[in-house]
Amino acid sequence: MEDLRTDVLVVGAGPAGSMTAKWAARNGARVLLVEKRQEIGSPVRCGEGISKAWLEEVGIRPGRWINVEVEGARIYAPNEKCLEINERSAGNEVGYVIERDGFDKQLAIDAANAGAEVMLKTAATDVLRENGSIVGVKAKRFGEPFEIRAKVTIGADGFESQIGRWAGLPTNLALRDMDTCLQYRMTGVDADARYCDFYLGTCAPGGYVWIFPKGDGVANVGIGVQVSKVRSPADAKSYLDRWIARHPGYAKGKTIDIVGGGVSINAPIKQSVTDGFMLVGDAARMIDPITGGGIANGCIAGKICGEVAARAAHSGDASRAALDAYERGWRARLEEKLYRNWLAKEKLVSLPDATFDKVIDALQGVRLEKLNVHNILKAVHEKYPEITKEFEAFL
Repeated sequence: MEDLRTDVLVVGAGPAGSMTAKWAARNGARVLLVEKRQEIGSPVRCGEGISKAWLEEVGIRPGRWINVEVEGARIYAPNEKCLEINERSAGNEVGYVIERDGFDKQLAIDAANAGAEVMLKTAATDVLRENGSIVGVKAKRFGEPFEIRAKVTIGADGFESQIGRWAGLPTNLALRDMDTCLQYRMTGVDADARYCDFYLGTCAPGGYVWIFPKGDGVANVGIGVQVSKVRSPADAKSYLDRWIARHPGYAKGKTIDIVGGGVSINAPIKQSVTDGFMLVGDAARMIDPITGGGIANGCIAGKICGEVAARAAHSGDASRAALDAYERGWRARLEEKLYRNWLAKEKLVSLPDATFDKVIDALQGVRLEKLNVHNILKAVHEKYPEITKEFEAFL
C-alpha cells in the first residue's frame, strides 16, 4: 500500500462518520472515509428505532431503509399499566423502525455523492503525531501497513473507540455508565406495528426492555441492563428470556437473529478536540443516557464536525483553538439535554418498581407538549409530590 494524503480523514463509516464526511466534502474539502469492515452497516448492533424530527436538519431524506413508520410509543410500568405517547403529545420522539444496514449504507452513499472517497477493509492501528499534533493515522488494509496523512483527523469508530484513546482524549467509562444490550429479531409475535413498546423496572435493572415492530409479525425484542447491576454481561440474556417467557405473545415467537453490544450512558465527555483531531458520535460518548439512542446525536454533531473540519483544512489551521468551534457547536446543540438526562438516569436506576408504577399512573391523560424529563416530572409532581422530592433540581 502507498501512503495517502487528504484534507480530512474520517475513521469509521457509521452514521456519525458518514455524516461528518458528507458535510466536510460539501464544504469543499478532500475527504477520505475509512471503515475497518468489508461492508458498511453490517453486522447490525442496534434496536433500529429512531425519531424523525432531526432528519431534515442534517439533510437526510426518508428512503427505502424505513421499515415501519410508527404512530407512537407505549411505556409500561412494572405492573404493566401503559402510558401511550403519540405524535400529538410528543412528536419530537415519534419516528421510524429502520433497517439499520440500509440506513448506514445510504448515509455512506450520500457522503460519496458529496465527493468523499470511501475505503473499506481499512483499520486504523495508531495515530500519527508531529510536534504534538495529530496528523493522520497508521493503518492496515488487507494486512498491508501504510500511513494516511490528513490536515484534520476525525475519530468516529463507535462505542469501542480506540482512536480517541490514542489521541489522548478522556473516553474511559465507569461500570455505572455502561449498559450491556441483547436483542432478538423474532417472527410470529404479536407486536403492534403502530407502536414501539418499552417496559421499565426490575425486568431490566438500570435499563428497559424494548419491542420495535418490523411488520408482518416480526419485531426486534431487546434489553439493556446497567453493567454495575448485573454479575456479568451474560445476565442480559437471562433477563430477556424471562421477560419473553412471561408474555405469551412473544413466547410463541421464533428467534431468527441475535445481536449484542454495549452503549455508554454517561455525562458528556469533558473534551472532544485536540490539535489536529476531533471525536464524534458514539466514540465521543454522545449516546443519550436515558434512551441509549445515539444515531440522532451522532448525525447532528457530525454535520457540525464536518463543517468545522472543512474550514480548518481550507485555512491550514487545525489547532485545538481552531477546532474548538466544533466543541462549542455540539455542546450548544446537545450538551444540556445529555447532562440533564445523565442526572436523571443516576436517579432513575435506583427507583423501585412501586415508584415506576406511580409515575406511569400520574401521567395518564396528561398532554405532554414535549417529551422530556422536566415536563414528565412536573406532571408527576401534581399527583405524587413525594416522588419528585429527589428531583427538585430538574423542576
